Amino acid sequence: MSAEHQTFDVFEDPRGIDFTLGVEEEFFVVDARDRALRTDAEAVVKRSDAPEGNVIDHELKRSQAETGTAVCRDAGGVRASIVALRSRLAAAAAESGGRLLASGTHPFAHWSDDGGVIPEPAYLRLRETYGQLTEEQMVCGCHVHVGVRDPEMAIAVMNRARPWIPLLVAVSANSPFWMGDDTRYASYRTEVFHRWPTAGPPEHVDDRAAYDAILDDLEATKLIDGPARIYWDIRPSARYPTLEFRAADVMTSVDEAVAFALIVRALVETCHAEALAGTPFRPPRSELVRGAVWRAARSGLSAQLIDLDAMEAVPAAELVARSLAHLRPVLEAHGEWDEVHRTLDRTVHLGTGADRQRAALARSGDLRAVVDMLVAATLA
Repeated sequence: MSAEHQTFDVFEDPRGIDFTLGVEEEFFVVDARDRALRTDAEAVVKRSDAPEGNVIDHELKRSQAETGTAVCRDAGGVRASIVALRSRLAAAAAESGGRLLASGTHPFAHWSDDGGVIPEPAYLRLRETYGQLTEEQMVCGCHVHVGVRDPEMAIAVMNRARPWIPLLVAVSANSPFWMGDDTRYASYRTEVFHRWPTAGPPEHVDDRAAYDAILDDLEATKLIDGPARIYWDIRPSARYPTLEFRAADVMTSVDEAVAFALIVRALVETCHAEALAGTPFRPPRSELVRGAVWRAARSGLSAQLIDLDAMEAVPAAELVARSLAHLRPVLEAHGEWDEVHRTLDRTVHLGTGADRQRAALARSGDLRAVVDMLVAATLA
């Protein structure tokens, strides 16, 4: 939930090439001794030294920091950027006894422990407008930007990518705990974030003019104060010639974060080609998309998911296999199939981040041990 003043110039590609990649990750800063949230993330950010072309900045709350990668063209670039940013931010946190935590929610902290919002005009307006929703926005996500230069094509790709949101939520699920309780959700962050009136899966939009009309109406009625306040799970970026995918929890594993970004890029490229070819497409009803996203947030990969193309509930592993098969030509063309397939296969068989968090609690009986596991895995 970046403030409007932030300028992640890393997503501006002067070459004007489609399908570039940029990844934003949000993190908690926790204390090394008691594993609780710290409220000095601003100072940690100021001490951090982002590599050239990358960004480290603060986020909505005093306990959070955000990173933005350089413009990337391949898996190696994404991985190098993510590792460098996590390492430098973690090193800055360690200087004052802090640690970096990649998880959609903190396992036991109360929302009132997060230090409140950063005292900047954009964030203060959010708090004034949305009240308690802003106070409880103690969640961290991962946003993937994919370059799509043609504004009309960006809407066509968004429409075709809508049915994939449940799968993206399921494979990235990494927030089972909320204020010390097991929520029985794999991605409780999704439920917290979707309470916002402009959040959730996008509607099917006829064309760019229709999308612009939606923004105009929302601004005219003062329901939003700018295009960046559309918090849809997929949206045309308000700042860059990209489509921004916002449905994911921040993933603890670097491997999963990289594979996720590659999946999103392959999805955009596949939908782009299908739109150009005029491949027949039936938009699913909005209530079905919302229901499928809820089920994905509830169970992750541990139960059935909804295949919105086939209109049936299927085992999660089956939907992953179907989906990867659809993206395989693009992934193979980029030389990324083996890496993505290997990572997703491991996630399916060993569990999502949410499953690993629950396993750590089962082993130790102590949520502080879950934080320790997450901190170690964030930099692994």
